[in-house]
Amino acid sequence: MKPFKLPDHFLLGSATSAMQIEGGDRNNTWFKWCEEGRIKDGSSCLRAADHWNRIDEDLRLLTDTHQQVYRMGLEWSRIEPENGVFSDAAILHYRRELSLLKENGIQPMVTLHHFSIPLWFADLGGFLNPNCATYFERYVRYVVEHLGDLVQDYVTINEPNVYATNGYYFGIWPPGEKNFRMTMKVLANLARCHIRAYDLIHELRSNRNSGGQTCADDEQADYGGQTCVGVAHHLIDFVPYSPKWLDRAAAKLMSYLFQGAAVMAFTTGRLLPPLSLSGVFKRSQVVSDFMGINYYSRHGVHSRGFYTEMLPDKPQNDLGWEIYPEGLKRVCRWSHRHHPSLPIWITENGTCDAADAFRTQYIYDHLKAVSELIEEGLPVERYYHWSLLDNFELLEGESGPFGLFAVNFETQERTLRKSGEFYAELCRNHGVME
Repeated sequence: MKPFKLPDHFLLGSATSAMQIEGGDRNNTWFKWCEEGRIKDGSSCLRAADHWNRIDEDLRLLTDTHQQVYRMGLEWSRIEPENGVFSDAAILHYRRELSLLKENGIQPMVTLHHFSIPLWFADLGGFLNPNCATYFERYVRYVVEHLGDLVQDYVTINEPNVYATNGYYFGIWPPGEKNFRMTMKVLANLARCHIRAYDLIHELRSNRNSGGQTCADDEQADYGGQTCVGVAHHLIDFVPYSPKWLDRAAAKLMSYLFQGAAVMAFTTGRLLPPLSLSGVFKRSQVVSDFMGINYYSRHGVHSRGFYTEMLPDKPQNDLGWEIYPEGLKRVCRWSHRHHPSLPIWITENGTCDAADAFRTQYIYDHLKAVSELIEEGLPVERYYHWSLLDNFELLEGESGPFGLFAVNFETQERTLRKSGEFYAELCRNHGVME
């Protein structure tokens, strides 16, 4: 490994999702999905990593590995267990967790929606409900009014394109629909929810950002920092499966349909086709303070049948995803080309590796790619590794280990992997030393 150095202002940390690590919550759509036997290994998010009862222990995992930032989720179904009824106990729990992070010098980023929704909201149609933005805004207001003095960084919605396509087009996630128009409607409504949340958070923190070019100073912020609001976009490096011009055209179209139009909607408020099937609305200003990028792999696109497939004879992780660090550079350059005013935060990047055979190299290669992007002049400012610890990895259940820390789900014991030791040294040195 050749040494590299990251700038002093560059922040390193990790990311988790509330539903995927907390356990104990029966009031969200993923618990119901688990109860229906939809998970490959038969496990349930009801157990997960029991983080709800182990926040003190898991905080030490962050400090022991020298991390500066931590992206954590809030579970809407805990905070608002019934329509219009909020839980004092849940919000105090999250307040304590955030306070512990700050007391230990770790800057939290809060994700407001990460794939799961309360059952009462699902019964009302979820993000197909024409009033969904009003419900979401009410939840966001409660969160910011009760936690805003401890939080400066917000992801309103995690991977809206993945949530919409897996839940409403492929039908492999809750609610299990397979309808293109529904998919577009959900994406458009999620964009409305984000825009309403973006405006509200800045309003409540007395920090409306003019133009979204930087995270503006927030004079009333009790943490003395800046309020930054954005979306964590799942970006794939789509490439033609073959040199044929039809495959090249298909790759461009796939990229536009899966992420190009979605990023535009969540960054500017513009609905491009086919999202415009669900209406047209425009904003006069940017509605994100950073470009959040979740990157894992690249996909080859076939024109015949218009589907994706991993390229042959390439290195893959345990889930069959190609390991391709150059793709991170490509999606970051794409982001900067289309939205040059926004700093880039890598809000998720990691790999499934049960044997911990290649995760160290994966981390090195992707952060080396980040250092090269910074040398090119791209404003890449943060990196959040997915994930801090093994979790309930959605359809894979407990059989998809992404953590720096291995979790024995029977005993809930945490063990730092060799790759976690490497990442800890990288965080401590802000790079890889000779």
